[in-house]
Amino acid sequence: MTPQELAEACAAALYAGDTASQSLGVRIGGVGPGRATATMTVTSAMLNGHAIGHGGYVFLLADTAFAFACNTYDRVTVAAGADVSFLEPARAGDELTATAVERARRGRSGLYDVTVHRADGTVLAEFRGRSRSSGTPILGPSGH
Repeated sequence: MTPQELAEACAAALYAGDTASQSLGVRIGGVGPGRATATMTVTSAMLNGHAIGHGGYVFLLADTAFAFACNTYDRVTVAAGADVSFLEPARAGDELTATAVERARRGRSGLYDVTVHRADGTVLAEFRGRSRSSGTPILGPSGH
């Protein structure tokens, strides 16, 4: 299996069990070794008391792209920590895309940057995630 095929197979397996992302309409795309995108439309149920997108949902979208990017090597990998800077508010109806890119991976640890933007290109948030791999295969011992 090529690295691209492996990344796609890992993403498919991860998404199959990701009820949080599925229930919020998060779509995964652009998956490759150490990278992934996640897209979500902001609904009225995602607004806070200021009638703007709740930061928790923006964080969730960034965290989802991060998760899919760091799980492209067939090793169960989880967040060890993350930070986010909110730059602009999200609004109901906005289609948001989070683009995750691997910056470093050494041993069982990784560092990933995620940019969340609207369809018009406006950047809403910058996220940095730190990952830790358990070493357990995502696809099982046979790789399937």
